[in-house]
Amino acid sequence: MARRSNFVGLDVGTTGVKTVAVSPAGEVVAKTEEEYPLSTPAPGWAEQDPEDWLRASGAALAAVGADDAAGIGLSGQMHGLVALDADGEVIRPAILWNDQRTAAECEEIERRIGVERLIHLTGNRALTGFTAPKLLWLREHEPESYARIRHVLLPKDYVRLRLTGERATDVADASGTLLFDVAERRWSGEVLDALEIPAEWLPTALESPEVSGKTGDGVPVAAGAGDQAAGALGAGVDRPGPLSVVLGTSGVVFAALPAYEPEPEARLHVFCHAVPGTWHAMGVMLSAAGSLRWFRDAFAPDVSYDELVGEAAAVEPGAEGVVFLPYLSGERTPHADPNARAAFTGLSLEHTRGVLVRAVLEGVAYGLRDSLELLRDLGVHAEIGRPSGGGARSRLWLQIVASTLGIPLELTAVEEGAAYGAALLGGVAAGAFADVHEAGYPRYRELYPALKSTEEQ
Repeated sequence: MARRSNFVGLDVGTTGVKTVAVSPAGEVVAKTEEEYPLSTPAPGWAEQDPEDWLRASGAALAAVGADDAAGIGLSGQMHGLVALDADGEVIRPAILWNDQRTAAECEEIERRIGVERLIHLTGNRALTGFTAPKLLWLREHEPESYARIRHVLLPKDYVRLRLTGERATDVADASGTLLFDVAERRWSGEVLDALEIPAEWLPTALESPEVSGKTGDGVPVAAGAGDQAAGALGAGVDRPGPLSVVLGTSGVVFAALPAYEPEPEARLHVFCHAVPGTWHAMGVMLSAAGSLRWFRDAFAPDVSYDELVGEAAAVEPGAEGVVFLPYLSGERTPHADPNARAAFTGLSLEHTRGVLVRAVLEGVAYGLRDSLELLRDLGVHAEIGRPSGGGARSRLWLQIVASTLGIPLELTAVEEGAAYGAALLGGVAAGAFADVHEAGYPRYRELYPALKSTEEQ
């Protein structure tokens, strides 16, 4: 790799760190992944040791030559709480986005601020995954830890602190804390006062491509973005028109917005986008490709995904009347109901495993359609979708999703997602690209239509 020419993206995920090095032409020239454990000390809890992120990040950055990069961009899991003391030391394990312990605190937040006002300010209702209810939980259940807090960071921003010595975040990731005035792109004094959280605990909030600091080797580090915003940017969703359609463990339909406009009932998340001066809305279903994984693990653990999908391909659209509701982990969009449960309906003796698999694929596609309908109600005019995630490797599933959403899908030339988008932000921070739109141009190379019209389903 040529010295000081490539851009590196680091994505601090839930199961591990992904890192890519990207050339100025948009080609991935190196990539690596480092895993780390997830702790579940009680039912519904999810925690990690931030030192594991540092160990994995250091190894991953070294593996792709980050010391010689022109710029670095950061992305990562959103909503997590990293609490630091006055010396910048971690007080307790980080509480993650998928932790469910804060239902009472969510009710308290909506009672203190009011649901309508909270949605107006933050674009969202209080959900258990967000950062603010985690802070209230600590105050109630671990008062000694809470009393030591002097700084609050999000997961990727703790890695930034150790890379650059700077306490900073980006407006896209900050939007998921429930402490941010999303319309004004700044911390909300009104929310902080209502929840009695000191403003001085929070990091500086920057636009995603801004330089947040430099590494010890002098490499500029972009503010970056939360994983969904970075992944959408990597897929070329830098303006209204194209959609990001994620078929990962969870499912996401993501659209850039020209102005801040929360969904009236907050069934969609509305956050600042990684493109300065813009916003995005996204619907999130909690069990997308995770539904297929559940089915395989529960009913066909020795069968490959390809074989299962092959059985589904032999079944006509409509799955012979069998319908699958994909609410294995509750749901966010459109129901915002953690107690929602999955179900197969319409089963009879003649139905085969392939019928059930087809119903799972179609049920997930219908869940994504729920999100798209809400986006259309916000005025989103979907022209095309760009899929990503493990489920996007299945041509049959893409065909079903394209048919159900009623829009063509395009596959992108690379699959590195959030890390790729973070690398593009690193390129802007390094001055190689004039802005985020110019950085995204290489991503459009070698796009090809994935499939099919609404008549097929």
